[in-house]
Amino acid sequence: MDHDNMHNMPPPSSSSMANQTKPHMMMMHMTFFWGKNTEVLFSGWPGTSSGMYALCLIVVFLLAVIAEWLAHSPILRGGGSTSRAAGIAQTAAYTLKTGLSYLVMLAVMSFNGGVFIVAIAGYAVGFLVFGSKTFKKPSDDRKIADVLPPSSGCVC
Repeated sequence: MDHDNMHNMPPPSSSSMANQTKPHMMMMHMTFFWGKNTEVLFSGWPGTSSGMYALCLIVVFLLAVIAEWLAHSPILRGGGSTSRAAGIAQTAAYTLKTGLSYLVMLAVMSFNGGVFIVAIAGYAVGFLVFGSKTFKKPSDDRKIADVLPPSSGCVC
C-alpha cells in the first residue's frame, strides 16, 4: 500500500474498534504525567485508590533500596573466597539485584512522575546508607586505606 493512499482511507468503524480494544483498559502514557490513576508493573495495580498508589510508591522505593543494598553487599564483592558455594551465593545475589533493578526500571516506564521520584529517592537512600562512607565504621576506612596505594595528591 502506498503512503498517499493511507491518508485517504476512512477511519475504522466503531464496531470493529470494539472488538480490538477492551473498554476497561487504561491508556498507556508515553510522557511523564502526575496523578494516582496509573498502572505499575501489573494490570490494574495500583488502580484508582490513593491508598494503593501510596503502597505502590513504597514498594518501588523499597525495591530500589534493596537493589542498592545488594549492589554494595559483601557477597557481591567476593570477599576473596573461591569456593563453589561462595560463587553460587554471589551469582544468586547478583541475579536478585539485577531482577530488582529491572522491576524498578519497568515501574518507571509507567511514566508516572511520583514513581520516577521515589525510584530515584530509593536508589539515593540506598547508596547513602550502603555505598557511601557516611555510615561506615572508621575501621572500615582504615582497611580501604591500607589496600589503596599512597596518593600523589591528584584526584584524577
